[in-house]
Parts: sequence; C-alpha cells; structure tokens
Amino acid sequence: MTYKMLVSDIDDTLMNDEGTISEGNREALAAAAAKGVIVTLATGRMYASAKNVAAGLGLNVPLITYQGSLIKNLQDGRVLYERWVPEQVARELFRYAEDNGVHIQAYADDTLFAKEDNDKVKAYAAMSDVPYEIEPDFDRLLSRRLTKILFYEDPERLDQIMAEVGPSISGKAHMTKSKPYFLEFLHPEATKGQAILHLARHFGILPEEVIAVGDSWNDRDMLEIAGLGVAVANAVDALKAAADYVSPYDNNQDGVKHVVEKFILR
Repeated sequence: MTYKMLVSDIDDTLMNDEGTISEGNREALAAAAAKGVIVTLATGRMYASAKNVAAGLGLNVPLITYQGSLIKNLQDGRVLYERWVPEQVARELFRYAEDNGVHIQAYADDTLFAKEDNDKVKAYAAMSDVPYEIEPDFDRLLSRRLTKILFYEDPERLDQIMAEVGPSISGKAHMTKSKPYFLEFLHPEATKGQAILHLARHFGILPEEVIAVGDSWNDRDMLEIAGLGVAVANAVDALKAAADYVSPYDNNQDGVKHVVEKFILR
C-alpha cells in the first residue's frame, strides 16, 4: 500500500513527556511531506494551540482539532468541518458539574472558559500554550456554540462520572478521554475518525491510504477508520488492542519517526 496521508496525535504521541517534538520526529515528518504525503495533526487541543504546533513543524494544511469538532485550514483559516455540543447536553453537563463540584471548562470561538481561576485551568492553559477567560456564570455560555466541554478530575472520579453521566447523554454527545484526567464531551459526529474521513474526501484520498498514529482512548476510532492504525509503545492497552500495528518505540523514543520510516520512506 502506498500511503498518501499521515495523521498524528500530538500529546504523548508526537510530543515527548517534556512537551517538545524531537528532531527525529520533525525530520521524519518533513521527509514524508517531501515525498508528497499529506502530513497533518489530529488532536483534542484547541485550534489556537494546534496551529502553534503545526507552524513550528512547517505544516500548512487543514488541522483536525477539538477531537474532530473542527477542521480548519492553517493557511487561510477556512473552516472545512465544524460541529458543536448540543445545547441540551451542555445544560445538563453544566448542572452536573455545579451540583458535584467538578472542574469544568468550555470552549467557544476558540476561547477557553473556566468558572474560576484555579490550578487546573492554569495547568491546562500552560500545557496547551493558550490564554483563558473566567466566566463565573456558565449559563451565559449556553447561547453560544460550544465546540467542547471538558471535565478535569482524578482518573477514578472521571470513571465514576462516565458511569453517572453516560446513560443520559448516550446518542446525544460523544464522550471520550484524551488523558486519564481529561473527560471531554462533543457533538456525536465530532470524532477524529469522522474528521479523517472528511479530510480524506477533501483531498481525494481513500481511507485505506491513510496512516493514523495515536496513544489514547480518543484515538481509537481514527485508528479503526484509517488504512493503517498505529499505536505508539506508550499507548493505553485498549488502543494497542485496536491498532493494526504497535510501534516498538514510545513518544520519548521517536515512535512517529519509526512509523514514517517503516511505512512511508521504506
């Protein structure tokens, strides 16, 4: 198979544990692009955050952001695909967070909103390299189109929240974990897999001509949709089980570089 598109997750896949991209991975992506392969990113990050990463890599392509809620062209800012959290779901999640003391973040117009200025939103903003705004009354956000809602809590508590909230929003929203302590809620069609299908059609590429590389639960559907789904060595077990190939190298060992060399540059 000749692969025509490479889609990589950012955090804990392309980036190492220090939050940087190695020269090995950079050079591999550049080599793939030089060979004519479309190289892009699929991330849960905001577009404002993802575009900084893409610009640092010299990419000039549409980016899949917000878990697939938004595909936006880096060159001219043109939106190719966009989905929003249904208002009914947003209202329910706002109430649940308020009643249960859950740290909640909401995203509208590529802006991060939190209810209070605490360590969690500061840590998230620093990791993503984006600013944030404080809105004590989240009900004011209900009239806006929300791209994503995020709960930030300990992994054990998030598992409990999934069990409590999941049944009531089933079929109304897409719920996924991007990290053990990030639980995210989006439109039902806002998945990395659906975004890859849309982007592949945009470029006239078949799904089987796509390589997708990831590490976490939120990457599963894109690995299943892509012709070659790859999990890096540090991926969660559930993703490794769904992958066509598991890289012997993790995100600190140029795991993406290995994939490029094995399946594109060979």
